[in-house]
Amino acid sequence: MIARPIVVIGDTLLDVDVEGDAERLCPDAPVPVVAGSQEHRRPGGAGLAAVLAAEGGAEVVLVAAFGDDHPGRCLLGLLSGRVEVVRLPLQGTTITKTRVRARGQTMLRVDTGDGRADPALDARRAGQIESLLRGAGAVLVSDYGRGVAEVLGPFLRGAAVPLVWDPHPRGPLPPPGCTLVTPSESEARTLSAQPRLSPDRMARHLVRTLRAEAVAVTLGGEGAVLARRGGRSTRMPPPVCSTGPDACGAGDRFSGAAALALASGAPVEEAVGTGVAEAARFVENGGAAMVRTPAPAPGDRPRTAPEVAEVVRATGGRLIATGGCFDLLHAGHVSLLRRARALGDALIVCVNSDASVRRLKGPGRPVVGQRDRVEVLRALQCVDAVAVFDEDTPVAMIERLRPDVWVKGGDYTALDLPEAETVRWTGGESVILPLVSGRSTTNLIAAARAAR
Repeated sequence: MIARPIVVIGDTLLDVDVEGDAERLCPDAPVPVVAGSQEHRRPGGAGLAAVLAAEGGAEVVLVAAFGDDHPGRCLLGLLSGRVEVVRLPLQGTTITKTRVRARGQTMLRVDTGDGRADPALDARRAGQIESLLRGAGAVLVSDYGRGVAEVLGPFLRGAAVPLVWDPHPRGPLPPPGCTLVTPSESEARTLSAQPRLSPDRMARHLVRTLRAEAVAVTLGGEGAVLARRGGRSTRMPPPVCSTGPDACGAGDRFSGAAALALASGAPVEEAVGTGVAEAARFVENGGAAMVRTPAPAPGDRPRTAPEVAEVVRATGGRLIATGGCFDLLHAGHVSLLRRARALGDALIVCVNSDASVRRLKGPGRPVVGQRDRVEVLRALQCVDAVAVFDEDTPVAMIERLRPDVWVKGGDYTALDLPEAETVRWTGGESVILPLVSGRSTTNLIAAARAAR
């Protein structure tokens, strides 16, 4: 049992698998046609390493840079509830790697995005990271060449806990004193600048030049070769034959399993052996393509607003939200809510509390208490969740939910809304939908009083 958290530092990417069947060629080009496709999204890079470490039973904190774009928000949704996230700013757009696959084989990969970690780090965030590293059981640097390892490298010099560094050709050199450096064979050739050396000699060479305690050069299905400071290299074959067709993510599984073992007090040879075994089993079980976000069962949709937001982001959907008092729900409300829901994949209704309605509408309102208003709204098929806020405006709720679209009804413009700036800041857009003429709560109340 690992008492202290594993801290994963690195670049997080969005991985998308488009899965289908390829049974014919395109009539206008000699390329396969992938039909009946489904999309699956998962965290990639350091995000995948963090999720896999958490699945190994550890408490995991991920320190990474995230963009305020749709892929960035999708990543945060995929990670929510699985690992704790310390968010750094990203310059540019989130890196997305899309693989087109048929019958378990990758046919094409398309990479988009240009994001890099912002090199500026404020004092508050720097203090948080220093405190986090002091309390870690082990630190894993999962470098994908996008700047996080470079920004946080100075914090890791002289680390007092086991430090595993998984390098990248476009990233910085690991600092001296790393417990374990885990390059692939091709990465080791680049790091060593000795392309003709055998893996065993490269591992020994890198132990000296990087001044690391140990270096494990990973060899795919052949396992790894381990070299320790002042010792010989040792071949470590996998205990099972990894015959799976998809090795994507095997390196992340290897380095994460090794970091977990070191955090639990295992010697480096045992940690590398554990990493080799876990990576082989990972590939045998289908690799990264099998890392999926659990979806709710039919008829068992999540009921709380944060749960709805998490599921929508995890599946790459479009989250819609709206707000109001919804006192004496009428046909105009229902029309607005149906049209709002049609704009995306889920609708969250943010409702003013009773105290908030009284401040806005006067002492005679609401006519219907918040508990009843929430129950009536939840009963509508077009509403996926309801959240109550006590402030005069739903700004804090918008900051928490981060909807892609914020809907209001009436004669507003987007600039008139007090929450419009918050919607823009969180990466969303405001949409104004016209109200149904002649339908209003005020008119209903007046009619009821006149009928007495």
